[in-house]
Parts: sequence; structure tokens; C-alpha cells
Amino acid sequence: MDSPAAGLTELSRGLAGYLRAVAEAVGVPAEATSFELSDTATAYLGLTRRWPTRPGEDLMLVWSEGSGWAVAVETGPGETPMVLAWFAGDDVVPEPADVARFVTGVIAADRSDAPRPVFAVDVGRTELAARLARYVEP
Repeated sequence: MDSPAAGLTELSRGLAGYLRAVAEAVGVPAEATSFELSDTATAYLGLTRRWPTRPGEDLMLVWSEGSGWAVAVETGPGETPMVLAWFAGDDVVPEPADVARFVTGVIAADRSDAPRPVFAVDVGRTELAARLARYVEP
């Protein structure tokens, strides 16, 4: 029987691989990414491109297991990010190329009015780890 720690390791490895794949598709260096597994799995990519409407502010691409991907304006620690657009889809783990197209569209000022998606987190970490397994590097 797998221990909870083993499941967390598989989720961590899968999320790390998925984040690398998305970063590569978006054109973000690995050092501009991070992720965390706590009560919620989250990921961050610092974008190198700017939004034309706010050229003086940095953008970030953020992900959580509960709401998927969003492009937001960088904020200070403890501040709520200003979300420019949510990735509209029915999959919390969309293909990296689809995420890249989403980012390109947002930066091209094609701001989306799609509401914040809510994904079924109750499927559990085991399901999320299984969906991310194909991104685990050997």
C-alpha cells in the first residue's frame, strides 16, 4: 500500500514536470517558476512579456488545482493579484500548448471575460497525480 508521502511525491514530480512543460511552451525560463503543495497545489510562472494596457507592470501566470490557470498582474506579498483573464476550459490540467495560446491571447489584449472556473478538487490528489503522471521525467 502506498503511503501518503509517496502520493505527495508523485504529485510533486508530476506538477514539477507539468510546470516545466508549460514554461517551455510559454517561453519562460525554469528559474522564473515555482510550485507549492500545501492544502492547495499551486504553481507560478513569471512572464517576460508585458500587457500593452499596463506596460510598466510585470505579469504572472498562476495555477491552482481549484481554479486552473490565470494571467494576473504581479503584486506584492500578501496582496490579491489583479487577474486579467482565466483560462476557460473544463480541464484543470490543459495541454501546455493551449496554455501558451491563452497567454499570447491575453498579452495581445484579448482580455477574456470568462468567469473564474471552479474544478472539482474533491477528486483528490491521487487523481490529480494520475493526470500529471505523463509529465514526470524519468
